[in-house]
Amino acid sequence: MAIATAEQTSPQSNPLDILEELVAANEWRFDRSSDEEMVVELTGRWCDYRMLFAWHEDLSAVYFSCLFDLRIPVRKRTAALELLALVNERLWLGHFELGSEDLLPIYRHTVLLRGAESRSVEQLEELVDIALTECERFYPAFQFMLWGGHTPQAALDAAMLETVGEA
Repeated sequence: MAIATAEQTSPQSNPLDILEELVAANEWRFDRSSDEEMVVELTGRWCDYRMLFAWHEDLSAVYFSCLFDLRIPVRKRTAALELLALVNERLWLGHFELGSEDLLPIYRHTVLLRGAESRSVEQLEELVDIALTECERFYPAFQFMLWGGHTPQAALDAAMLETVGEA
């Protein structure tokens, strides 16, 4: 998913300001409830996503989560957790988990920015781009498991099948 870019800022700036520019440039819906938190909603290829960004100034860290619009039925919870474990083995950054109350898959990652010369626009853009790419890449595996009746391993294998060309 290609995303629009924002401008470079100083080390003292709040990285959520950069992310707000990025979100606005992509014309995504968002709510900036405080200087430390922002919620973004967007439509992906497979479903709607809700992203949460939280800035912790003392740690100089941006916490990020991306929630799928896909509720896991209670009877499929164990299979979903097995699928998440298999998916997480394939990730370099961040991880997926299942919300304990609402049973929604969530991608999470935290970026430490301490010591950076400036709040890297590219670093924050990559945070969003990688998360959306991973969510879009693994969403079909959940569909294959939930609605196709596949085992977690078979669902992941089917979702990771690379197609060549177009029909």
